[in-house]
Amino acid sequence: MLTVFTRAIIIYVFLLIAMRLMGKKQLGELQPFEFAITLIVAELACIPMSDTQVPVLYGLVPIFTLFIIEFVFTKAVKHSIGIRKLVNGKPVIVMTPQGIDYKAISRLDMTISDLMEALRGNGCFSPSEVQYAIAETNGDISVVQKGGNENPRTVLPYTLVCEGKTMSENLEKAGFSQDGLTAFLSGKALKPKDVLLLTAEKDGEYYLQPIKGACETGDSKEIRCTK
Repeated sequence: MLTVFTRAIIIYVFLLIAMRLMGKKQLGELQPFEFAITLIVAELACIPMSDTQVPVLYGLVPIFTLFIIEFVFTKAVKHSIGIRKLVNGKPVIVMTPQGIDYKAISRLDMTISDLMEALRGNGCFSPSEVQYAIAETNGDISVVQKGGNENPRTVLPYTLVCEGKTMSENLEKAGFSQDGLTAFLSGKALKPKDVLLLTAEKDGEYYLQPIKGACETGDSKEIRCTK
């Protein structure tokens, strides 16, 4: 038991020194190659820490080797734009004043739900509040809000159509009807399958983003079913 305890301390101290030398980045700020090395190092550290039959050196040497690789990659990425793009990729604009770039989010294997979650994380509960949204190389979404969004939002918009699928439950919660939605989309020469995203507030604004074409906003009362 004392042997396992001692081995754990040695490996922990070694890892602490190695990670400290790698920099002060948080997990969410790691680039892909840094994240891969972190996962491998964690696996390598577990083996000699728990298996007393494996010499401690067999765990420290691979970890030290990976640290050298990370150091070399970091220097190469820092001094070469070409290598930086190859290893880390490059930021991708996923939203512009014209709306959501469907091709861009498709290339990134993102869903509209992923994008909406990221926007909410940046304090934007409706796409109509966003001027630009950029997918960074570490996976974060940076948002440039439109001017005039200083006032806090007091009403949450409901997602009525997402990636061609009607959200019936949200439709009912928002006080709209299927007939009203169908009539609204028909007036725009659209069907649900043609819509990337449609959100609306109960008494406020709607945001419509077709799969093809620019986005638009308007009064959500246009969606209500008139009898």
